[in-house]
Amino acid sequence: MSQTSPVRTAGFLLFPNVTQLDLTGPQEVLTRMPGWKAELVAASRALVRSDSGLVIQPDVTFAEAAHYDLLVVPGGPGVNVAMLDRETVEFVRDKARRAEYVFGICTGSLLLGAAGFLRGRRAGTHWQSREQLAKFGATVSTERLTVDGKLFTSGGVTAGIDMALRVVAELAGDDIAQQIQLQIEYDPAPPFNAGSPDVAPPEVVERLLAASAQRRATRSAAVDQAVAQLAAFDR
Repeated sequence: MSQTSPVRTAGFLLFPNVTQLDLTGPQEVLTRMPGWKAELVAASRALVRSDSGLVIQPDVTFAEAAHYDLLVVPGGPGVNVAMLDRETVEFVRDKARRAEYVFGICTGSLLLGAAGFLRGRRAGTHWQSREQLAKFGATVSTERLTVDGKLFTSGGVTAGIDMALRVVAELAGDDIAQQIQLQIEYDPAPPFNAGSPDVAPPEVVERLLAASAQRRATRSAAVDQAVAQLAAFDR
């Protein structure tokens, strides 16, 4: 009689004002991986509203969560608050330390930094927040996909889908990753060549930077507070 392989678990962190595609893009990929299940985990079982207004139901609370083989931490505007929430930071710290693999998407990397997980590691994030990573002791990567041992980090939002396929390749093999890519028909062909500041028209980059200046300043201040909190926690 053959034995059934145990199901492994990927835990996806939920918090208010998460960026929906940071979460659901990789979740769409990773839930198709054979032998794995996904679990949405939040501080409570209350509905969580994303930054775009989508409402998501957590599966379990922090207190109910068991071991995660893969911890997935998305980003979004809500990271500014999550980085300063002691319960969230301690949960991420504990689960990241115990997980076999850790996956930070977009500014979810900053939350991993606030949990002390980026010290001495290479990590990437959304291009407008890269300079913040160094404050957490990380070696800043400008790549869309960055792998450092068991740590996977991606650039902004859509890069999470690319990295999710990379994670599948690591955990289940290239063939499975390619089957999933084909199954979801992930064959991006954007109408504009403006997906990064390196290729977007300079005037477009300038206008976006001007429009998001206050958001970057707010995030920088939140990171500084998170760094101070981490230092106090380590004492």
